[in-house]
Amino acid sequence: MAYTSFGEFVRILRIQHHEVMGDMAKKLETSVSFLSAVENGKKNVPAGWLEKISNLYELSKEEINVLKEYIEESKTQFKITATDAGNNQRKAALQFTRSFNGMSDETAIKILNILTHKEKK
Repeated sequence: MAYTSFGEFVRILRIQHHEVMGDMAKKLETSVSFLSAVENGKKNVPAGWLEKISNLYELSKEEINVLKEYIEESKTQFKITATDAGNNQRKAALQFTRSFNGMSDETAIKILNILTHKEKK
């Protein structure tokens, strides 16, 4: 079974607290099947879970930051708001969307480097 970074994080939390998935699902007021889908990347982590998990398991600031990053990495859907975007930005977003599923890792890395201003010299 392939877990997302978020899924691995919460699974370790359960182990540390001697819980099973059903225990955590009950604390998060959700079903075991939904929690499983989130851990496996089939569903996005719901809004509010960062705060709930942080409070329920008394996470440190460092752990909260890691969990926040993992939640972002685990997203299955993204929304781009183009309200203030120029024509070229809209075209770029549309082309990216059209090309996304067929994109190679190499291309993804190149795009990441461009967007994070870390182009190879």
